[in-house]
Amino acid sequence: MRYASFPPPAFAPRILALANLLLGISLVSADDWPQWLGPKRDGIWRETGIVDRFPAGGPPVRWRVPIGRGYAGPSVAGDRVYLTDRETRDGVSRERVLALDDAGGRVVWKQEYECAYSVSFPAGPRVAPLVADGKVYTLGAEGNLRCLAAKDGTLIWAHDLKRELGAKAPMWGFAGHPLLDGNRLICLAAGAGSTAIAFDRETGRELWRALSPAEPGYSSPMMIEAGGCRQVVFWHADGAVSLDPATGREYWSVPFKSNMGLSVASPRREGEFLFFTSFYNGALMLKLDPSRPGVTTAWRTEKAGEKDTTHLNAIIPTPFLEDGMIYGICSYGQLRGLKAATGERVWETFAATSGGSPVRWGNAFLVKHADRFFIFNEKGDLIIAHLLPQGYEELSRAHLIDPVNHDAGRPVVWSHPAFAHRRVYVRNDKEIVCADLAAGK
Repeated sequence: MRYASFPPPAFAPRILALANLLLGISLVSADDWPQWLGPKRDGIWRETGIVDRFPAGGPPVRWRVPIGRGYAGPSVAGDRVYLTDRETRDGVSRERVLALDDAGGRVVWKQEYECAYSVSFPAGPRVAPLVADGKVYTLGAEGNLRCLAAKDGTLIWAHDLKRELGAKAPMWGFAGHPLLDGNRLICLAAGAGSTAIAFDRETGRELWRALSPAEPGYSSPMMIEAGGCRQVVFWHADGAVSLDPATGREYWSVPFKSNMGLSVASPRREGEFLFFTSFYNGALMLKLDPSRPGVTTAWRTEKAGEKDTTHLNAIIPTPFLEDGMIYGICSYGQLRGLKAATGERVWETFAATSGGSPVRWGNAFLVKHADRFFIFNEKGDLIIAHLLPQGYEELSRAHLIDPVNHDAGRPVVWSHPAFAHRRVYVRNDKEIVCADLAAGK
């Protein structure tokens, strides 16, 4: 009988090195950020080994690459970073889809198409790419919905939503991030009977369409499970509505009109509560029925207005709900903590946004990590802070990128960051920056 023999001593170091390498790979495996609000579309960054405080001088910049204009945040999947932007050359406006090498920012491929803008705040696309199973789904500001091959950018299918639905672009452009659900790509679109629409993710074939609000708004559809079934929730300009994701059939709706169509923030759910917020009209809190697909109203803002606000009047950023609290940015940059059950305001601060005085449309994006938040504000600062029922506690701050967009009448950066591979990815209208947030760097 022949027995397996151990390798000779000369090979032992190599095998030990290989074992250490494999072990190291398993220990440092990194998470992607393949869509709006992260892998689970919930605004939570789940990687470990992240800095507690920024080093002096801020986190190390791995690379920075020139790009065109746009509000769309980047997405990260595998060894690629995907983003959309807008360029004007020879008087012709074009939207572009870019794939960058995550190691150094090199442009691996790009696809572009002519796209004349009719929208207000015309910097560029608003919607982050959605990356899944070798495909990249993008939605431009004028309603160009495209599916591309992630490896080389080859066009697989496309829809011109304005032309096909007989609709015009919303005032501030198509801005709802598509939602992937099984074989369906569910989108906030526009038009009578087609404000919500689902396509086959592989072929682009239309599966269903629904809803006819006066204006579609700008909020991204979100999936929940409640009342014994899965529901896709839309927050359009006339109110909140729940649909069967397989058919588009309506489960329930609650009227709550948003002036100027400004329903932007994504619906957020914690436990029995489902929360909505808009700039002019404030907040709506619903309670989910546990036995069937239905809701009751827990509380709502009765007084419309943008300055003398009662609850939370968000313009762009999606709030965060946890442990019976709502944390979010109000209309003039107030970071607030509210009681979820009643809407009672517990505290507010301008420290994370303007630094002191109110500013119209003051903005910062909240992403939860472990027991703290990473807050990226419109000045290009990244903040690590605790958001607690007792208040705001800032732990560390670093400036990552300059605000160069002036659509708001002041310099701002209004693009949601991506957190992946123990790094942060931020962009403005001139460049995208990748910085290292791994502990020990």
